[in-house]
Amino acid sequence: MTAEPTAEIQVHRSVRVPLPPERAFELFTARMGEFWPREHSIGSSAIAEVIVEPWPGGRWYERGVDGTECDWGRVGEWQPPDTVVLLWQIGANWRFDPDLETEVEVTFTEESAGRTLVELRHRHLERYDGQADVMYAVFDSPGGWTGTLDRFAEAAG
Repeated sequence: MTAEPTAEIQVHRSVRVPLPPERAFELFTARMGEFWPREHSIGSSAIAEVIVEPWPGGRWYERGVDGTECDWGRVGEWQPPDTVVLLWQIGANWRFDPDLETEVEVTFTEESAGRTLVELRHRHLERYDGQADVMYAVFDSPGGWTGTLDRFAEAAG
């Protein structure tokens, strides 16, 4: 007898921004600290910056105002200006977990000159096992990806 495959659980959100894809990609990846909610820190001190190293396998982490660093995950795919996949490695206890990987895929599609559709899919939430429903509710809430993308759109102008 084989086990039934677990259905993929994901949160999908999108925003439109008044930037070409190249600039939207750059804002999302190189300037994440400009829009990331400060209360979404898992470090030992307040967030000074959020860093996404621009290559597959690069680190994704926060640096605190005291200089300490706290890993969030790493870069799974780096395809500017179209797609970035960030491997979210934060457990349900809000601590870095090197054995957990969920995927935050962000795509940047030009809709018209100077306007981009940004779509975010946080996939594989079923990997939280018994906490999958709780984590889905967190990421799906107004304070989750919706609020973060709203802040991104505000930063995009």
